Amino acid sequence: MCGIVGYIGDRNVYDVLIKGLHRLEYRGYDSAGVALETPEGNINVYKARGKVANLEAFCKDKNLDASCGIAHTRWATHGEPSDSNAHPHFSEDKKLALVHNGTIENYKVLKDALIKHGCKFHSETDTEVLVQLIEYIRLKNDCDLIDAVREALHQVQGAYAIAVIECGHPEQIVAARKSSPLVIGIGKNEFFLASDATPIVEYTKDVVYVKDEQIAVVRRGEPLKLVTLENEEADIDVTELEFSISQLEKGGYPHFMLKEIFEQPSTLLDCIRGRVVEGGHKIVLNGVRDNKEKFLNAKRIVIVACGTSWHAGLIGKYLLQEMCGLPVVVEYASEFRYNNPVINSDDIVIAISQSGETADTLAAIEIARDKGAFVYGISNVVGSSIPRCTHSGTYIHVGPEIGVASTKAFTGQVMVLTLLALAVGELRGTVSREELEKCGEWIQKIPGLVREVLKLNDKIERLSAIYTYARNFLYLGRGYNYPTALEGALKLKEISYIHAEGYPAAEMKHGPIALIDAEMPSVIIAPDDHLYEKVVSNVQQVKARGGSIIAIVTEGDDIISKIADYVLEVPKVPEFLTPIITSIPLQLLSYYIAINKGKDVDMPRNLAKSVTVE
Repeated sequence: MCGIVGYIGDRNVYDVLIKGLHRLEYRGYDSAGVALETPEGNINVYKARGKVANLEAFCKDKNLDASCGIAHTRWATHGEPSDSNAHPHFSEDKKLALVHNGTIENYKVLKDALIKHGCKFHSETDTEVLVQLIEYIRLKNDCDLIDAVREALHQVQGAYAIAVIECGHPEQIVAARKSSPLVIGIGKNEFFLASDATPIVEYTKDVVYVKDEQIAVVRRGEPLKLVTLENEEADIDVTELEFSISQLEKGGYPHFMLKEIFEQPSTLLDCIRGRVVEGGHKIVLNGVRDNKEKFLNAKRIVIVACGTSWHAGLIGKYLLQEMCGLPVVVEYASEFRYNNPVINSDDIVIAISQSGETADTLAAIEIARDKGAFVYGISNVVGSSIPRCTHSGTYIHVGPEIGVASTKAFTGQVMVLTLLALAVGELRGTVSREELEKCGEWIQKIPGLVREVLKLNDKIERLSAIYTYARNFLYLGRGYNYPTALEGALKLKEISYIHAEGYPAAEMKHGPIALIDAEMPSVIIAPDDHLYEKVVSNVQQVKARGGSIIAIVTEGDDIISKIADYVLEVPKVPEFLTPIITSIPLQLLSYYIAINKGKDVDMPRNLAKSVTVE
C-alpha cells in the first residue's frame, strides 16, 4: 500500500516522479505529493488530495526546477485523505522532507515525547512523527542525516519504507526499509527509488532490492551505499529485471483489469513453461526436487494467505489432499499470526502472495520458521520479500498485475498449486505415472481452453447490463468450485461495490436461502463433475423461490441449462482444473457489471494492490 518514487540524475526530476507515481497509483490513490530539492538546496513540497492527476493539475504553475526529488501516492492509514495528511511531510524547521510506506506502531508515544520537546504537528499521520523524530535527533546530536535516520529507526516499532531529502544536500537521498518493499534502480550517473520496479524498468534493468533494516544512501556521481542499522556496510546485490515496459501498458484495452483477464492464455502458458515437459508427461518443480526429504516426511500442510490468495489456497487444499494424501489446513494469515498456531517441525507451511510483500503473510512466515516448519513460498514478484524469507518456493510468472482486483495472478496461483500437488503426489507415490501423464496432458491444453472461454466476452457484456441493478448477489459452488464462488463474489464486491456472498451450494439451505427472491440473483458454478447432481438440486431450490440464476456449466449441459435464466458454457476439463476454467466468466461478469455502474475498475475505492500494513 502506498507508493514511493525517488530520483537523482540528469533527467527532468518532476517528470520522472510523476510518471513513476502513475505507475504506482494502483498501490494507493487517496492523495499524492512531491518534494523537489532545487539545485540551490531549497525544498518545494506540493500535495493534493485524490489521484495523481489532481497533483499534476496543482503543479502546473509551480516551480518544478529540481536536482533530486521524492514523491508518494497514499493509501490512508492514520488520518483521512487530505492535503495536510498527504506525503511528503516536512520536519518542524522544513529542513527535511520524507515519504513513508508502512505503519509506525508506537507513533503516539513518540509524538507525545516530541510535543513535550516543543515540536508542533500539522497532520494526523504517523509519518510526520518519524520526520520530526529524525530532525530532533539530528539537531540534538549535531549529526548528519544518515546517523539521525539510523538512530530514529532504532526507536520506531512497525513497518517502514522511507526516503528523505535534506535542505542543502541537493544531490542526496537517504532511504531505508523494514517489512515494506523498496527497490533502487541504478542507471548511468542516476538513481531511481521506488516501492516496486514498475517505475524503474523504463529507465534501467539493473536494480537492488533493499533488505530489512538496511539504509541506502544515493548520491549523484557516487556508488550506491548500503549500511545496516548498526552502521555496518552491507553487500550490494544487483539484479536484472525480467519484465518489460510493454507489460505495464494497457495495450489498447480500456482498463488493466480487462487486459489482464485476456492475458491469461499467455500467462498460464508462462506459468507452466519449463515445468510441464516431455509432452506433459513430467512435472518439474525445483522447489520440490531440491527438498524431497521435507515433502516425503511431511505430516501436514498449512497454507497461509490473504484475500484472493486465500481462495487459491482453498483450491490448493482440495488438490493437495486428493493428490498427496496429506491433511491440509488453510488459514487467513492475519488470523494465523494471533491464534497461537500449533506448528511442528514436520509441517510444511505454504505462503501465497501475489506481491510477495503482504504484511500479514510475512508475519505468518516468521512464526512458522520460528516453530521449525519448512516454509514454501508462492509469489509473483521476483525479488520480493516472501521469496527471500521462505526456504524454497515457486514463482507464478504471470507478469506485473496492475489491476487491483486480481485475475491472472489468481489463475497463476491455482496452476502452481496444481503442479505442486502433482509433483509432491508423484514423489510420495500417491499419484501414479499414468495419472501424472494424463494430468500433464490436460494442463498443457489449459491455455488454449481459456482462450475458448474468453470468447464468452460479448455474451457476458450483454448479460451484465441486466444485472447492474442488483444490490446483492449469491455465488454458489461445491467441491473445487466452492472457493471459485468465494473468488467470484470477492471480485464483484471489490470493483462494483455490490454486496456479494460466496457459499458452499449445499449450505445454502442452512441460512442464505432466506435471502433469495426475485431481486437477488444467484451465480451457480456447476461443471460436469462428481457433485453435479447435487448442484442441480440446489439450482432447483433457488428457482422454486423465484431467484434469478446465472449458471456456469459444461458445454452440452441439458439439465441446468433448462432451469437457469442464463447459461455460460465452458469446455469440459478434469475436475481438478475446473476452477481455472470457471473463474474466467466470473471475472468478466464482475468487470462488465462494474463498468455499467460507472466504477473505476482498476482503482476501486478504499483498496490497494499490495497490502503492506496490518
